[in-house]
Amino acid sequence: MPSGFVLCADDFALTEGVSRSILALIEAGKLSAAGAMTNRPHWVTFAADFGALAQKADLGLHLNLTCAAPLGAMPRLAPGGEFPALRDLARAAATSLVARREIAAEIGRQLDAFEDRLGRPPDFIDGHQHVHVLPGVRRSLLDAVASRYAPGSVYLRDPADSAAAIRARGVAVGKAMTIAALALGFRGAALRRGIPVNRGFSGVAPFDPARDFGADLARFLLRPGPGHLVMCHPGFIDDELARLDPVIATRPIEHAVLAAFVPAGLAMVRFAQLR
Repeated sequence: MPSGFVLCADDFALTEGVSRSILALIEAGKLSAAGAMTNRPHWVTFAADFGALAQKADLGLHLNLTCAAPLGAMPRLAPGGEFPALRDLARAAATSLVARREIAAEIGRQLDAFEDRLGRPPDFIDGHQHVHVLPGVRRSLLDAVASRYAPGSVYLRDPADSAAAIRARGVAVGKAMTIAALALGFRGAALRRGIPVNRGFSGVAPFDPARDFGADLARFLLRPGPGHLVMCHPGFIDDELARLDPVIATRPIEHAVLAAFVPAGLAMVRFAQLR
């Protein structure tokens, strides 16, 4: 049986409010990982504060290919200077060699932006809207990790879990199943290159403010894998958030629950402690 799990907040640097929420939760010992969007202007503002917490949590790249602007020109994917919607990204990545080349270059730019500000590689990489596992994206990401970093030094998020575990938790079952299907083969491809991944995943949520997030969070720890990872999306609402992301009302709810969260049965740990 597993003895611990990683609790990872997504979307650092998306907005000021989201960033401040995540920093506060890490400081309070309520998160063991957080992923940053290095293409966002707030990355420059908050990177030093983020990096200062390296002893408290895993700090990673939250690869972003669907929100706001890329760090460099992408005339095929982002001709107007803004990333496409997830559906359009997935289609282009699967069908266009030019798009895949642009994606590979942008992955490199976002990794460079992380390293330039923190002076070191990320502890892990995952993806906004799970873009990192998309066909047409995953190979470029695996190539980048294998070529840039020492074997085993950077881990990747596998957003899949077994159907039995997803059903047992009973939270956003259809959505979690869809993500798991999208990630089919990702784990094996990473392991073949010597890149570690989590073993067990939860946190897929309906983002419904009427739900009891505390109860959902407890359910995310049912049927944990031996290297379990739970994602979450805390934040404080600001004017910018509504222009960028559909997940708004539930972020302060998640922050409040996480601020008081004391896991029962499993310890919240960093990834290295799972292996």
